[in-house]
Amino acid sequence: MPQEVITLECTEAKKEGKPASRYLSTRNKKTTTERIVKKKYNWFLRRRTEHKEIK
Repeated sequence: MPQEVITLECTEAKKEGKPASRYLSTRNKKTTTERIVKKKYNWFLRRRTEHKEIK
């Protein structure tokens, strides 16, 4: 099955010393080989931030 469940974690929260928000998403292993970066809402910072894929 090419679909894989991934975890996206906020990158800006670590810099500010606040808790990082996390989201679950899916990606296709065969077509998307690099790590995914999406803009998502961080509840702790109360704004949209970049979330990168973690292992």
